[in-house]
Amino acid sequence: MLVAVVGPSGAGKDTLMGLARARLAGDARFRFVRRAITRPAEAGGEEHRALEVSAFEAEREAGRFALWWGAHGLFYGIPRDIEADLAARRVVVANLSRGVLAEAAARYRLRVLMVTAPMPVLAARLAARGRESAEDIARRLAREAAAPAGLDVVTVMNDATAEEGAAQVEAALRACL
Repeated sequence: MLVAVVGPSGAGKDTLMGLARARLAGDARFRFVRRAITRPAEAGGEEHRALEVSAFEAEREAGRFALWWGAHGLFYGIPRDIEADLAARRVVVANLSRGVLAEAAARYRLRVLMVTAPMPVLAARLAARGRESAEDIARRLAREAAAPAGLDVVTVMNDATAEEGAAQVEAALRACL
């Protein structure tokens, strides 16, 4: 099963996925996908495979991505080799865009893990990152955060400690087995 981790900016997706990855380390039934992104590796955020736009486009044209999309002036891709993991009945966990969920559901057995938090918590987390202006934060928070209708969605409310949120994510992932 492909588990698409989605949610609004500031929800803590990367933090909870990192903690869940550590909790499930050594369990071969799970694979946490490292995305290819057209931003430098040293730019911060999640650990990713940094690609120049031209290299990303070449990989996309060669069919090396199972899913890809553009957002925030960048391109993101999930490697095609997830299909071997899915065929082996592993749980593949990937941070996806809500914009590719319908495509993912059409191609793979999909569960959506919606990580979210109350609006004041999201706003405070985004402000604490210090990467965006107040106007940029307001625009991010105004974006629609719902998944397309009809999908299998499990929601994790990340409004307590990171450890509590990670325990929710781990339980949701184990329920996929």
